[in-house]
Formats: sequence, structure tokens, C-alpha cells
Amino acid sequence: MSESVLFLLILFFIGFIAKNQSLMIAVAVLLIIKMIGMEEKWIPAIHAKGINWGITIITIAVLAPIATGEIGFKQLTASLQSLSAWIALLSGIFVALIAKGGVMLLSTDPHMTAALVLGTIIAVSLFHGVAVGPLIGAGIAYMIMKMIEYF
Repeated sequence: MSESVLFLLILFFIGFIAKNQSLMIAVAVLLIIKMIGMEEKWIPAIHAKGINWGITIITIAVLAPIATGEIGFKQLTASLQSLSAWIALLSGIFVALIAKGGVMLLSTDPHMTAALVLGTIIAVSLFHGVAVGPLIGAGIAYMIMKMIEYF
């Protein structure tokens, strides 16, 4: 058994213990790709484009209520009349800007992914956190590293 398979199996087990379905599915997909012998073709493509694919899928999910008619211009203008909505709007902008740094960090320093996944697993399993994925974690890490470099 190769080191990469062993590492993936450990991550799968940790995901199972932490009840992190996203991690288990991700590991299972990668293990299946390895088992069918397509890793040299598919894994580099996933590595190069996977974050962008994921962002596209998340964007589709966020926009789905607009497509169903659940959210329209009426709801948008009504929501912007409250302080909470303005806080949510600014939070959305802030998080998107942080995540942009995360995309840059993961593309230039991919070994950070292991530490981010471990941190997510620890937060979910020990502190009952919610696994929001490594992208925002990478963005926060990127922001903190840039602040440290500045000082």
C-alpha cells in the first residue's frame, strides 16, 4: 500500500469519526480514481481546476433560490432595509475577499491543504464546529501571513 493511499484512508477514517461527509466523499472519489488507474490523467486536472469547479458549484447553489423565484427584486430591496441585511452584505463581501486570498494560497502552496483539513477535522470533532471547507481557512491563513509579513 502506497503512502498516499494510507494517508487517504486515515483521512477517510477521521472523516468518518468526525461525521464529515464531504471529506469522506472527497477521499472516496480520489481512492476510486487511483483504483481504476486514472490518477495520472484526472488528479492533475482536479488539482489544477478543482477549486474553480467547486466555487462554480457553490455559486450555482447560492443562486438556485433566484432561479426558483424564491428570491426576486422585491425580496432583495426589502432585505436591504434592515441593519442585519447590511451586515450580511458586508460580511459576504469580506468573506469573498478573504477566500480570494485562500485560492491564491492553495494554488501557490498546496501542502497547506493537509493542515487546513486537519484543523477542520479537529474543530468539527472536538469543538462541534461546522466544516465550511479549507478555502475560507486558507483565506484567513493567507490574510494572517500577509499581516505578519507586513510587520
